[in-house]
Amino acid sequence: MNNDNPNIIFNPLISSIQKVVLYETRSRLYLVGSNNRETRFRLLTIDRLALNRLSIEENANEFNSVEIRRFVSSLTGSPKVTSAYGVLGFVRFLEGYYLILVTKRKCCAHIGMHLVYTIKDTVMVRVNEVTSQRPPHPHEERYKRMFQNIDLRSNFYFSYSYDLTRTLQYNESAPRYVGAQVNLDCDEPLPDWNTLTNNVERTHERVDYAFRSDSRKRFVWNAYLLQAMEGIMLKDWLLEVTHGYVSQSCISIFGRHVNVCLIARRSTRFAGTRFLKRGANFQGDVANEVETEQIVSDGQRLCAFTQMRGSIPSHWSQDISKMVPKPPIQLDISDPYAQTPSRHFERLLFHYGAPLIMLNLVKKRERRKHESIISKELENSIKYLNQFLPPQHRMKHIHFDMARQSRLSGGNVMEHLAVIAESIIQMTNMFYKAHRGSELSFQTGIVRTNCVDCLDRTNSAQFAIGKCALGHQLERLGFLKTPKLEFDSDCVTMLEHLYEEHGDTLALQYGGSQLVHRIKTYRKTAAWASQGNDVMQTLSRYYSNTFSDTEKQQSINLFLGLYKPSITKLNQPIWELQTDYYMHNAFVPSTSKAPITDWVRHKVRECLPYPCADANKLVKELIRVHSNSLEMIDAYSNYHQSFKWTDLSEHIEFEISQLATRYMPTYRTNYSPFQRQIQPSRKARQNPSMTGQSSTGSMNSNSSSSSEGEDSSSDEELSASFAEKEAKQTETAEPAPFTLASMLPSMEQVYGCTISAPSKQNMSIYKKYVKIDKLSSVGVYPNQTAVAQREQEIALMMRGVTLRPLSDYGTDSYLSVEPPTVSEESQRIYAEYCKTPRYFNAVPKFDEFDTLYQYVQNL
Repeated sequence: MNNDNPNIIFNPLISSIQKVVLYETRSRLYLVGSNNRETRFRLLTIDRLALNRLSIEENANEFNSVEIRRFVSSLTGSPKVTSAYGVLGFVRFLEGYYLILVTKRKCCAHIGMHLVYTIKDTVMVRVNEVTSQRPPHPHEERYKRMFQNIDLRSNFYFSYSYDLTRTLQYNESAPRYVGAQVNLDCDEPLPDWNTLTNNVERTHERVDYAFRSDSRKRFVWNAYLLQAMEGIMLKDWLLEVTHGYVSQSCISIFGRHVNVCLIARRSTRFAGTRFLKRGANFQGDVANEVETEQIVSDGQRLCAFTQMRGSIPSHWSQDISKMVPKPPIQLDISDPYAQTPSRHFERLLFHYGAPLIMLNLVKKRERRKHESIISKELENSIKYLNQFLPPQHRMKHIHFDMARQSRLSGGNVMEHLAVIAESIIQMTNMFYKAHRGSELSFQTGIVRTNCVDCLDRTNSAQFAIGKCALGHQLERLGFLKTPKLEFDSDCVTMLEHLYEEHGDTLALQYGGSQLVHRIKTYRKTAAWASQGNDVMQTLSRYYSNTFSDTEKQQSINLFLGLYKPSITKLNQPIWELQTDYYMHNAFVPSTSKAPITDWVRHKVRECLPYPCADANKLVKELIRVHSNSLEMIDAYSNYHQSFKWTDLSEHIEFEISQLATRYMPTYRTNYSPFQRQIQPSRKARQNPSMTGQSSTGSMNSNSSSSSEGEDSSSDEELSASFAEKEAKQTETAEPAPFTLASMLPSMEQVYGCTISAPSKQNMSIYKKYVKIDKLSSVGVYPNQTAVAQREQEIALMMRGVTLRPLSDYGTDSYLSVEPPTVSEESQRIYAEYCKTPRYFNAVPKFDEFDTLYQYVQNL
């Protein structure tokens, strides 16, 4: 976006600190950072004798390998050495600071040539030495254990060259503003890149720029830990990490690999556990807010689609003082002018554009009001705020009661979600980028999915939208004629596994257990045995919400810096606080003079339907480089690491390519990843691509649905409902006999041929072949066999067999070679060549021109 000039290329800066070595002495900590090649080094010195304060000294010089070895050898004593891959930051509780380092990492995905790593292990190093004889504070160790409850080894991700906090569409946009603090309403943007001459000599000369992205702090989970390093000049020391889910898989389309990457970014705003964080705060930050991006790449082209989930943006909660499975929902604060939802929706318009599509999955009609309370609140807020938006940019509200639809006789959730998903893709489109100079397409708007918890139902709905988006992405890349994908195909099975892991990971982070109701549950393909797993996950979630969520919430508040321990008497320990309400709901009166009906800023409104954030991209640094092979922007070398020996099995591209075989059956008759891969003996009752239902699923049910006024079932009741339907189906179904033919495909289906008796002509050819074998096996005859008898047998076998050599290699062998015959004409040309001068680079003399001319003529 903002750049249609194919000759101007923007490259993200690659961090020059990708490896860190910590040297610990009694008085100092020395952090030596190096680039990936270990040819350039930087140095940070930390004073350990400074009591209860952090003193960091940055050496402005850059060292080479010889200079840094000389420095390390000059350290007195035997310093303790710790190798790491990045600095996560510093944290202080009551006595001194701790340094947190990433000691183990693993490459889990790649976006283009940008590698994405997940943290596998960390270490906390005490910075300030305890010099006094007084005992440590009794709460210090408890705070440290509480901080370490946030397992940094689980689902934390970072990249040295790619901004994981931003979408692919934003990262590929051209910069418009440079600086740390920019006011979009007052500051002047950069010149238009489409009309900029760039001071080049030729019209179509390539111009490269390097930029340092400005991360979106909402998704930076160690932003509080990095505050102590903000004064450092070299920003490559700051390693920002995100939390959520990142995974990449691969499908093989007739030998061509297509990568599918799923990135989920959890928000740090109003973050917490299931029952302790509901609704939204006064700034419009909602609970369990996760941005999910689906990126499809074939190696050169990229196509991305973004969606999100989040709690309903109102002030509501559930009373958990009573130990009941479903605490009642209550509205805490009345918001007649929808000020909290307006702040939330205005932020979405700024980052994603219009239209905003709200896919509401909670119940609308209930005998006893529960979920319908917040559903009505959301619907009224959207209806009120839409009055002040232009008609073409108004928000869309789509209500779909998944629980009720699942209980209907023959109701199919995936069929309805497929129709909704198709309409959503048509309204928002998706981001697409091919080679340099090709036409781009952008995603305008976003779909926001929610239920009560934003876990089970939300994940199944996001999978349905992702499945529809994947079909359109593959169509745009040229692999499909129509964007229709069938269930039970390799492609959809791969995507279903990704979204299952995606849902399980987010459910563990927010709800304390894995998904209770999975995609197969709503497809009605879950086996009877899976119902027991649903019950166990329900009990696990209930136990976690009741007994461990409070301690987990306290750890999150401490990790994010929402609570800062202090030894003053006015500061209570975090475990003694009755509530954390004021940590997340700091009410700041608005200083804006605009009326509350003007809830969308003018700058955002004039950019619609395009995202204002993408159209006004902000970067921290922008540098013009005169070579695209510089190490700071050389993504090729950073990706392939050609400067060191690498095992092929350790390369991320090879590892992901092997995933294509994970979803392939042992045997198959059709190698297309878009065709259903089922056993041919089983009949498909209905087309799964349209219904989302497996051929083994039940198409009817004897249970009658409740009336609209009495529909009060919850997600926890779905397992019993599905189990009852499957049990009735099992009772009425006749068992099919198991035979070898019914379990395995025929040879003709697999190999395209069958075993049959050979013809007379083939047998004649085979007999001649056997005779040839006997003639070639001369050594089988004993030495005492008479020569006449042997010749007679050979003549008898040669009858009807004629051997003709295919080529004549002469008498040459490895022992001797007969030199070839050179013609007289060739010898004469070679003799003339020997007479010519040997210094062709010098200017020839006049008497030599005749000789050169004759030689050329002879050629």
